Amino acid sequence: MVYKRILLKLSGESLMGRQNYGIDEQRLSEYALQIAEVARMGVQVAIVIGGGNIFRGLSGATKGFDRVLGDQMGMLATVINSLALNSALSAAGVASRVLTAIRMEPVGEFYSKQKAIASLQAGEVVILSAGTGNPFFTTDTGSSLRAIEVEADVMLKGTRVDGIYTADPEKDPSAVKFEEISYDEIYNRNLKVMDLTATTMCRENNMPIYVFDMDTPGNLKKVMLGEKIGTLVKK
Repeated sequence: MVYKRILLKLSGESLMGRQNYGIDEQRLSEYALQIAEVARMGVQVAIVIGGGNIFRGLSGATKGFDRVLGDQMGMLATVINSLALNSALSAAGVASRVLTAIRMEPVGEFYSKQKAIASLQAGEVVILSAGTGNPFFTTDTGSSLRAIEVEADVMLKGTRVDGIYTADPEKDPSAVKFEEISYDEIYNRNLKVMDLTATTMCRENNMPIYVFDMDTPGNLKKVMLGEKIGTLVKK
């Protein structure tokens, strides 16, 4: 296997599947089965999920919500998604644990680096919810922070696109895919891979990012086996 410990970032929007809102049970089950597959291979898996399928703080702020309250609502949305994934993993026969950046026992245990690493070493999938616990930070930044804290080998960004392109491939058919790209080139080309805070954190802490299509069943295992199906970001 290429990676022993990973931080997998999933978007909330991807959990909608074919729906316009909320959680598509089929997509949730597909994700859980992919995660269970690599966990059984011995990979230590930490996960961060966004909340955009339920509420996005920044878009709420444009409609009159207080930004801080909007972001707090977004954090709670990530907890809902984390609990759903926790349940799906349990149904798939995998031990998992939800840690939250905001105290909310008994919904989830309060996050600490030590607790997260101990759970990973014990073979549990660890779902890290509520972002950083602070407003004005995205779940991309939260996942970068957690990847660095739990000493992951790589941060995997599971999306509906199979990597990073010169332009949005859904809008520009002439867009060309990168197999590898540097953090600096992402800046220079102004590519929308993650927000700048998240990308900068990974760059400064030498945390590689791998962007791939998570919506195709079996792809997570392919990444673990070293198949080049996405785009690697490194120095």
